[in-house]
Amino acid sequence: MYVNLSGLNILVTGASRGIGKAIATKLAEAGASIAIHYNKNVREAENLAHVLGNESKAFQADLSKEDEAAKLFDRVVLEMGSVEILINNAGVAISAPLDATEEDWNNAWNQTMMVNLTSAAVLCRMAVNHFVKRKSAGRIINISSRAAFRGDQAEYLAYAASKAGLVALTKSIARAYGKEGVKAFVVAPGFVRTDMAKDFMEQYGEEHTKGDVALERLTEPKDLAPLVTFIASGMADHSTGSTFDINAGSYMH
Repeated sequence: MYVNLSGLNILVTGASRGIGKAIATKLAEAGASIAIHYNKNVREAENLAHVLGNESKAFQADLSKEDEAAKLFDRVVLEMGSVEILINNAGVAISAPLDATEEDWNNAWNQTMMVNLTSAAVLCRMAVNHFVKRKSAGRIINISSRAAFRGDQAEYLAYAASKAGLVALTKSIARAYGKEGVKAFVVAPGFVRTDMAKDFMEQYGEEHTKGDVALERLTEPKDLAPLVTFIASGMADHSTGSTFDINAGSYMH
């Protein structure tokens, strides 16, 4: 199956490494121009933009800060002219046991919600308004987690709650704006071997993370990229509002 995304500008948050980098790479291979969002990894992001070509560009934003998401979207539109697809991939998983100090627990909760849900919601709002104003079809793909459906460890209550909120947000957008050409989807991975997952693996051990996987290995970023590219192509538009599970058979619903 050949996917041609030439002429499309795609904003991918958290794209300098891990899942976001794999997604951005596969989308660029299909011809898209990628707005590569990053927070701190400027060298990696700028190098990726150079490697991907297609007039891809790197954009910095700290999505843990309230105003950054909207400013990011505006900069991407200003420099690239338009956005046809938004992929909310950026996320944090901060360990916060219930016996932490109230300040530490609240800070972890608030930062997780800001990055994983609030900033993603702001970007969705900006994207929907952008699509509707231009009277052109647009797609939103939100990277959630199996934790949205099955929950997570006690130290990651905020992570699971934020990812569940992202699912409800996506479904609401799909229901509300489908007739105006906006489609919205969820991709829900299980445990993925990334730098962000190192803390969890160090805390619980790799055997624990692999314990409920039905396949021979843990999911890797490259396993998500073809699915996201397929959804971006428009060939899955009549599944708008749906969740695509990709978790090596570790959670089925």
